[in-house]
Amino acid sequence: MKAVTCFVVLMLGIVGCSGASSSSENFTTSDAYDEQEMEAAIQRARRETDVFIRELNSNSAEDFSVKAPISDGAAVEHFWLKDVTYRNEKFTGTIDNEPEMVANVRLGQEWSLAKDEISDWLYMKDGKMYGNYTVRPLLPSMPAEEAEFLKSILAEP
Repeated sequence: MKAVTCFVVLMLGIVGCSGASSSSENFTTSDAYDEQEMEAAIQRARRETDVFIRELNSNSAEDFSVKAPISDGAAVEHFWLKDVTYRNEKFTGTIDNEPEMVANVRLGQEWSLAKDEISDWLYMKDGKMYGNYTVRPLLPSMPAEEAEFLKSILAEP
């Protein structure tokens, strides 16, 4: 299970975490995704954050991550935080990918953000990935093999 999760998080760090600031905050260096779908994905993740928090507190799943939009001047880059905890209405975890657009964070750095600031979340349970809504608008622009793999482990459409 850990190998699958490491592959997925590594791939998502490469494909789906950086972008420029805009009203819908682009998520990837690829421009081949629908911005309205991405915004809807962010809003869905935020609406369903309590589901994530319940699972995190229950310890019935593994590999919990939240996606944090981090600003540096006009640039906004979205980072997966691993080893996530939730206390006092804030998520805390460690940056799990190398910065590409911002210079104010580094791989492995601890980062905290409010519940309503996250741009996505995910966890693994019984071989399936829950959440990770922001990857879905990116699937059509991914190499077919990677997209099919992700589709096979996503818990719901």
